[in-house]
Amino acid sequence: MSKVKLNLIAAACENMGIGINGTLPWKLKKEMTYFTTMTTKVKDKNKINAVIMGRITWDCIPNKYRPLNNRVNIVLTHHVDDVKAKVPDGVVVVPSLDEAIRYIEGREDIESTWVIGGSAIYKAAMEHENCGKIYLTEIQKSFNCDTFFPNIDKQQFHLVDEEEIPGERQLEGDISYFFRVYKKL
Repeated sequence: MSKVKLNLIAAACENMGIGINGTLPWKLKKEMTYFTTMTTKVKDKNKINAVIMGRITWDCIPNKYRPLNNRVNIVLTHHVDDVKAKVPDGVVVVPSLDEAIRYIEGREDIESTWVIGGSAIYKAAMEHENCGKIYLTEIQKSFNCDTFFPNIDKQQFHLVDEEEIPGERQLEGDISYFFRVYKKL
């Protein structure tokens, strides 16, 4: 097995919805800050993290935030040449999760790898032997969604406490949520 551990990060509401019409169904500034912090922070200042996403997730990121800065952006697609022609220099485009892992293995400067969506990419990462943890923000409210986080098999993933992750309920406006960490057994 390769040394690259896949960390998944997502926010999902009570029905496991993660998006609608290519956008987030909620506006949670502190939760978005958590996402940015988690996917950018490194222990070794000479290193950087990688984010892996599907092409639809890439397309859903507002232009002003694309590519996600201070991270190596890796986009998965079946149409590599078409997508490569449309993304800025420095964005890596590969046909599969295994190819993304191989690319990361070939670099000495990547500290952590974060899978950021969408549904099919999350599912593939959860089933992959390199899957380590799922960082899931559990939003305590239902929203109308057309995109969903895959079911978390509690036989394979156990809820764990992580020192730097707040365990208490978070509140933004009328929306409460919890930061959860599930470790793959």
